[in-house]
Amino acid sequence: MNKQTAIATTGRRKCASARVRIEEGTGIVIINGKKFEEYFDTEALRGYVFQPLALIDAVGKFDIDASVVGGGKAGQAGAVRHGLSRALAKFNEDQFKTALKKAGMLTRDSRVKERKKPGQPGARRRFQFSKR
Repeated sequence: MNKQTAIATTGRRKCASARVRIEEGTGIVIINGKKFEEYFDTEALRGYVFQPLALIDAVGKFDIDASVVGGGKAGQAGAVRHGLSRALAKFNEDQFKTALKKAGMLTRDSRVKERKKPGQPGARRRFQFSKR
């Protein structure tokens, strides 16, 4: 990718963190050095990642290169979606930013797994109570 026209942003979701670079092109999507279809194997995850592009009618108009670490596949898909949304908003603030913000795609989803507490088997779960 050409460094002058490429826009780089970071997206996060749960424990996953994605560095996303976009530039105008033919719609080539590479994630961690693999083709998009190989990396995100389910149609639901692919659709989730492409939501920002579908919202602004830009599917196939940008080349996307992302490197994502941490978390599982769903969290990574969310991180790539967040990074892609931020990159598109930076690319054209006049048109894209308002539409993406209205759809809630520029807001970081801050929900993370709650920690396990001492004296109980999980975050909220308690050990079974026995009266006798």
